[in-house]
Amino acid sequence: MHRYYYISDDLDDLEVIEKELKQNGITTPQIHVLSEQDAEVERHHLHAIEAVLKRDVVHSTELGAVIGAIGAVLILGLAYLMNWTDTVVGWLPFIFLAVVILGFCTWEGGLIGIQIPNYQFKRFQKLLEQGKHVFFVDVDKEQESTLTSITSKYDSLTEAGQGEATPAWVVRGQDKFSSFMRTMP
Repeated sequence: MHRYYYISDDLDDLEVIEKELKQNGITTPQIHVLSEQDAEVERHHLHAIEAVLKRDVVHSTELGAVIGAIGAVLILGLAYLMNWTDTVVGWLPFIFLAVVILGFCTWEGGLIGIQIPNYQFKRFQKLLEQGKHVFFVDVDKEQESTLTSITSKYDSLTEAGQGEATPAWVVRGQDKFSSFMRTMP
């Protein structure tokens, strides 16, 4: 999948565009609106970005976990190389310290991520502060022509580049979950 970004200041047009995309086989989990005006986005029944995804929590937590894993490996490696594990205490304190370091770094990464905008959306911060909205769609190769034909009809929509999309298996899983929930009584 590939992500296409657009900028608009007209939520009415975005509502029409989203409906048209859905009528042409692009599903709700593929369509998103990023805006500072969450209440207006909700009023227009647009698929808004969840608050936690506006922040860099997930990405920063992953970075923290990588740093923590490196720290854990260094602790265990140093304990082994220095023969500290041959003493009465053995491996247990070093394994415990490695787990604590991994957990702390992961947790700290998440805390840092709460404070900063999502790395994928940083480039749009100034536009969002000006009251504009970022409309983005994740599409398969086969859906690109549909997206282009629909979005090209709207003058209020300005292309703003491309980026990393949600993995296709996640989107398909969200689609299946939604259809399952609709069949529930």
